[in-house]
Amino acid sequence: MPKFKYSAIGADGSSVTGVEEALTLSGARRALVARDLAPVEVKEKRSVLQLEVTKKRVKRRDLMHFSRQMAVFTRSGIPVLEALEVLTEELGSKRFAIVLAEMADALRGGDTFAGAASAHADVFPPYYLGILRSAELTGNLDTVLDQLADYIERDIEARRKVVSALMYPAITMCFAVLAIAVIVGIALPHFQTFFASLTAKLPLVTRMLMGVANFFTNDYLAILGFLALLAVLGLLGTFTEKGREIRDTLMLKLPVAGDLVITAIIERFCRILYSMVAAGVPLPDALQVTTDTTNNRVFRDGLARARLAMMRGEGLAAPLIASGLFPATARHMFLVGERTGTMDDQLETAAIYYDRELDYKLKRFTALFEPAVIIFVGVVVGFVAIALIAAMYGIYRQVHLA
Repeated sequence: MPKFKYSAIGADGSSVTGVEEALTLSGARRALVARDLAPVEVKEKRSVLQLEVTKKRVKRRDLMHFSRQMAVFTRSGIPVLEALEVLTEELGSKRFAIVLAEMADALRGGDTFAGAASAHADVFPPYYLGILRSAELTGNLDTVLDQLADYIERDIEARRKVVSALMYPAITMCFAVLAIAVIVGIALPHFQTFFASLTAKLPLVTRMLMGVANFFTNDYLAILGFLALLAVLGLLGTFTEKGREIRDTLMLKLPVAGDLVITAIIERFCRILYSMVAAGVPLPDALQVTTDTTNNRVFRDGLARARLAMMRGEGLAAPLIASGLFPATARHMFLVGERTGTMDDQLETAAIYYDRELDYKLKRFTALFEPAVIIFVGVVVGFVAIALIAAMYGIYRQVHLA
């Protein structure tokens, strides 16, 4: 817990100094007042070695539990300020506890719940804040908090599916690379020494194998240069606008994996837009927030153009269809939702549909990736075995004929 160094005046007029533990500066002041001390100066105490480079992020699961518990408190008629104070004491996350304590201080100062949360944009995503603002205007905060908790829970589950589906292929590939490195870096040099001691001419396939081994063991500068090039390209693709655009474009065009990425983006788009529209957020604002939360630059630029077209009076379905980003199923749902006035229902249906599609495509991707890794390892090991056997056989024949 943060510590605050203070100087205060006691009830008898004496000067008092010390250190008070509290989550926030205001909390430290209130603690002093509760002890009949009049604060003169209170400031956070930091040690010489204390250097906070980046703030510890709040886990999405903690945000989900917070939303669920706040919905229960609000539905029970407990004031928001009191609910925040209770949750602050119960939270296991120190970072989140400090955030809630600062939000409680903002509420005591006359701010709204959404306004207090907006001061912590690193904790509450843009769609979360937009839905909160709408909920305070419509007076259905408890319902909206439940919807937010449901969305975050589904999002966590979708991410878990992706990670679990890719975990086994990733581990398999790592072991495959390790096995090949051991063969090329450790086993082959011993065979190379043995073959060099003989005067026999090696077969072509064996000479090819020895050439590959020599490259990886002797030309390490070229390998380091290649790795450095990959690192530079990765940095350009992460920290530059043009690099991110090229990276995201290539991601969408990858065989099998590109289709998987598109499905994941569309599922998230439909889920967030549905949550905001169902909460009463105006459609232009909802589409703006949804666009900002999209990680892929190709989709973000296309959605931004669709929003501009919508603001010109072209509706929502037509600009989304014209963007060329959505498959036929999604386009049909958008059209039906706009024509029948049930856009929120159609968005929810689309989100459920693409969630199932994502699950199916993850399984298909895993089913294709695993045999590919096994075949790759089999080809490499088989090539090494054939090369060594051919060398042994060739040496035997030459010695026998001699």
